[in-house]
Amino acid sequence: MTGGEQTREGVRREGAGRQGVRTAAQGGMGREVVARCGLVTRGVLYVLVGVLALRVAFGDGGREADRKGALEELTEQPLGGVLVWAVGIGLVCMMLWRLSEAVFGAAGPDGDKATKRLASAARTVFYGAAAFSVLSFAAGSGGQRSSDEQSRDVTARAMELPGGPWWVGAAGAAVAVGGVVIVVQAALRTFREQLAMDRTPEAVRDSVEFLGVTGGVARGAVFAAAGAFVVYAAVRYDPAKAKGIDDTLRAFTQTPAGPWLLVLVAAGLMLFGLFSWAMAVWCRV
Repeated sequence: MTGGEQTREGVRREGAGRQGVRTAAQGGMGREVVARCGLVTRGVLYVLVGVLALRVAFGDGGREADRKGALEELTEQPLGGVLVWAVGIGLVCMMLWRLSEAVFGAAGPDGDKATKRLASAARTVFYGAAAFSVLSFAAGSGGQRSSDEQSRDVTARAMELPGGPWWVGAAGAAVAVGGVVIVVQAALRTFREQLAMDRTPEAVRDSVEFLGVTGGVARGAVFAAAGAFVVYAAVRYDPAKAKGIDDTLRAFTQTPAGPWLLVLVAAGLMLFGLFSWAMAVWCRV
């Protein structure tokens, strides 16, 4: 190879290297955009569900305190149809972010662990189904049922399978254990590993930690209770005993603490929504 050819080859490789860096940077930027948009959307839904649950606690139980109720609440606002479409697109963003974590690994030193990739894959399926139902609702083709209806229908179909009650019980136990894990992780403040707040004032960091702990505990309690109801449905062989988010929240009013426990849980869900917005700002992506 002559000197001129070597020079041209070097220039070509350097150009290819720069193009690769630009492509990687663009990919990272795209992942960051979809992650932050998804977290903002998650925050909106949790705040709305918390508000609806608070209404239930104070006797206004006309609307389900779940995603369906949140969407119906949005449709009554100015530009409600646009807002519902925005939520659907935001959930698509959340799905794409979790998919990228499942394929390429999550941010942080342990992001490549198989357990984290598997958890991200499960979240991808969850947010994909949620996005599909919300976009169907926005398009006016239905597809958005209450969480209580979905829980009972899925439980009933699973019961009909060979060994159905065992499968249902195992699924309910997994959800309940997941809820307990969420509570423990919130109490231990493991979410701090996901936040890039080193240069943030201490007062802001303390506020975000408060939102993460209180919101995470409330969110985990709801998941744990919902999973326990599914296990109970399996034991009783009665799909009607399974409860979605709305019925689970209403069940808190039947405890000795009465509606005040639901008030605390509802406030916690709203705080988790605020925490999701804080994550949208400071999350490591």
